[in-house]
Amino acid sequence: MGDLLNLWWVWVAAALALAVVEVLAPGFIFLGFAIGALAMVVVIFVAPSASAPALLAIFAGLSLVAWVGLRIAFRKQSSGARIIHDDINDT
Repeated sequence: MGDLLNLWWVWVAAALALAVVEVLAPGFIFLGFAIGALAMVVVIFVAPSASAPALLAIFAGLSLVAWVGLRIAFRKQSSGARIIHDDINDT
């Protein structure tokens, strides 16, 4: 399994699969993992001889950073619901 994690196309395939899951179950949860998997392609090219546990730990860290970034980026996005403070029947 360690050799499989050192192949860049495996991480691209994982990123695409996670992006498809995000489309089917929206919520910006799987999108963070997809961005982390896509960022792993760069890590593979920089450190091609990294061990499998190190690659998985880097993937977890990159996914966490991507998820936090998405939460910050989409924090201001509202659902569009308005909160009504005054009743129309109060006079």
